[in-house]
Amino acid sequence: MTRRMHGMAAVLALLAAPAAAAEPSAMSGEEFGAYVDGHTVTYAHDGRVYGMEQYLPGRKVIWRQFGGDCQEGVWFEAGGQICFDYGEGIPLQCWQFVHDGGRLGARADSDPAGSWLYEVQRSTEPMHCPAPYLGT
Repeated sequence: MTRRMHGMAAVLALLAAPAAAAEPSAMSGEEFGAYVDGHTVTYAHDGRVYGMEQYLPGRKVIWRQFGGDCQEGVWFEAGGQICFDYGEGIPLQCWQFVHDGGRLGARADSDPAGSWLYEVQRSTEPMHCPAPYLGT
């Protein structure tokens, strides 16, 4: 390899380093809880609302996918991810959460190379669940 090629390789490595360092790291359960507890977060995918989740005391949640029914569950940290258990008949949902650019981002464990859901709104208002949902 010539001196010029070594120099170009060094420049390219320096240019690539900041991009790798800028990638947000996955949130721990403690960080996630501190951010979401007492809030309702609305998530979007590709500019369209995907769903919303209300984060209640004791790591309890209520999830509602856009146009769907409300589902009660709990969240917990497992293997560096945040997992949601909505009960029988609904598979366990595990996600990597990051705090990116002032908003929450999430990517499903089942789709590690897939697309992200992003927070579009965070509120202290309770989530609306239409009838026949009664909640607890």
